[in-house]
Amino acid sequence: MDMWPYRARTVALLRRYARASVEVGRLPSLLGREYFRARASSYPMASFEDVVIFVHDMDTMLHRLNPFQQQLIAMNVLEEYSMPEVARLVACPLRTVEREVPDALDVLSLALLEGGLIRRM
Repeated sequence: MDMWPYRARTVALLRRYARASVEVGRLPSLLGREYFRARASSYPMASFEDVVIFVHDMDTMLHRLNPFQQQLIAMNVLEEYSMPEVARLVACPLRTVEREVPDALDVLSLALLEGGLIRRM
């Protein structure tokens, strides 16, 4: 199954997850206590409980990624570093980052599909 059509939706959910995590008073699990360059803005949801459930569900899905994939997603999507910046910071070739980030998004997209957080196209 081709997962590339789901990448944009997955990135949008990751950004929503970053904002929602801050709104419930904690950093996204992938970031630990690190500083990140995310904008904390209000995202309308039905209730605080909905936000907490969404954050928990995303945490669960993100832990399906291996640690390297988690690091790449955290840096590229949540912290908004460019791929060359990520490659420099993790000390690996740019080509590896360019290959691994989409692969990680595909793994996460599949997990989100299986978990019912995104719908099939």
